[in-house]
Amino acid sequence: MKCVILAAGEGKRMRPLTAERPKVMLPIANRPMLEHLIAAVRDAGITEIILVVGYGEREVREWFGDGERLGVSIRYVPQRHQLGTADALRSTKGLVTGRFLMLNGDMIVETRDLAALCRMDAPVMGVYESDHPQDYGVVTTAGDRITGLEEKSPNPKSRTINAGVYLFDAGIYDLLEEVSLSGRGEYELTDALAEYIKEGRLQAYRLATWMDVGSPWDLLDASATLLAGMKPTSEGEIENGVVIHGKLVLGKGSVVKAGTYIEGDCIIGEGCTIGPHAYLRGSTAIGDRCHIGHAVEIKNSIIFPETKVPHFNYIGDSVIGSGCNFGAGTKIANLRHDHGIVTASGRSTGRKKFGAIVGDHVLFGINCSVNVGSVIGSYSLIGPHCLVEGTVAERTIIR
Repeated sequence: MKCVILAAGEGKRMRPLTAERPKVMLPIANRPMLEHLIAAVRDAGITEIILVVGYGEREVREWFGDGERLGVSIRYVPQRHQLGTADALRSTKGLVTGRFLMLNGDMIVETRDLAALCRMDAPVMGVYESDHPQDYGVVTTAGDRITGLEEKSPNPKSRTINAGVYLFDAGIYDLLEEVSLSGRGEYELTDALAEYIKEGRLQAYRLATWMDVGSPWDLLDASATLLAGMKPTSEGEIENGVVIHGKLVLGKGSVVKAGTYIEGDCIIGEGCTIGPHAYLRGSTAIGDRCHIGHAVEIKNSIIFPETKVPHFNYIGDSVIGSGCNFGAGTKIANLRHDHGIVTASGRSTGRKKFGAIVGDHVLFGINCSVNVGSVIGSYSLIGPHCLVEGTVAERTIIR
């Protein structure tokens, strides 16, 4: 059996984090989210993978290569224009025979669910119970059969959603040829599924675990889940006087200096310097070659590689891009005074605690204050003592 993974999208809702990388390459627990998905597919017993790539395909190809490093064989199929999921799957016609697994590339699923799904007869759709079904394709069922599918209805008929996990056979390609452009100007895979639903053939498989990673704050939830399941290891140096509670994964060549206090679950990449006297709190991921220095506190955040947070800084519940530098005393707030839900760029995060989304290569002067829900575009320059709030476009200079 083969697996087709759709990995061609840009991920506009993830901006500014996707300015220099595709969404599927955003790091969760210090590995691209696509790598977690490929590993789950491999562990389910499928080693032949077809990646449909488009935006940022060079980064995907350079990271995964032929798949040998992960114990799989990868073939790449370009989707030159992002014209929808049906168009993406149609580009793989002739490359698969018999039953095959098809997955959207921006989610976290478990191996046990994929293995169980693959033991069924096609066609099958993986479904999941959601607390906010209006944000997804809503599914109605009768027993194990899907009876209806409605995209992002403001008044959903159920809490069951389409999880973007499918088992198909070659018959799906005939249905794809009949799909026309939708109102959004795309060829929608769900339109092809309408015939299966009409015939009463589309089965539902209820996933035990599933996480959508469509917005920057979803990265924090996915990271916390994956960090909770990791095994503590250390390939670096931990000096005397470091206190560690909970699980820590420490990469090669990294040093945790004296006086540092770590409350797991935390992961620190390779070639990092942590401390002295740093405070890392649970569900924090520090990428490769980062510097987290004296009297810095980081809580429940993701720090991309090669970012420096060296002196008297606080970062809480935030996602920070690569190559950033925080001037001494710069801090990110993560809680509104009224304890209300934080919004970012006009969108609700669904979280009472959320800090900021910072793009790549953002430089802060000393003693800057970043308000809750701020979104700062890549290559922006923030002068000393500035207050940053709201949405800041790329390459903005604030004095």
